[in-house]
Amino acid sequence: MLVPLAFIAFWPSPVDQPVQGQLAAVLNFLHRHGIPVWFNYRFVEASANVALFVPVGVVSSLAFPGWLWWRIGLFGLLISCCMELGQLLFLHNRFPSALDLVTNTSGSVIGALLAAAVLERLRARSISAASPHSPGNTA
Repeated sequence: MLVPLAFIAFWPSPVDQPVQGQLAAVLNFLHRHGIPVWFNYRFVEASANVALFVPVGVVSSLAFPGWLWWRIGLFGLLISCCMELGQLLFLHNRFPSALDLVTNTSGSVIGALLAAAVLERLRARSISAASPHSPGNTA
């Protein structure tokens, strides 16, 4: 999980640099066809940061089942701080951002909450299936 994050965080240039022209063209097309202007490059980038850290929250929830969602969020924040600090210290073409800290942490929290919801639903199903009054049990 951390290896892809490290590649993305410490790539010498922004990972979206090769497709920035195409992304701008797609966004211009969407804006001409009614998509609001707030759906812009910054929104797409922030959404990508959130999406990038959702798996961190899910995997962390499974790896550390006793941790509450806010601890997973702090863990995501710690990972994000390390990434941003590395960019500040070692990569002159990359720019650390407080917004990245917020969006990455949000992704971790969303992943933790999704994992908790799915696990709770699975637990409820298994309890329901084991209940003597559930359909299929003829006891």
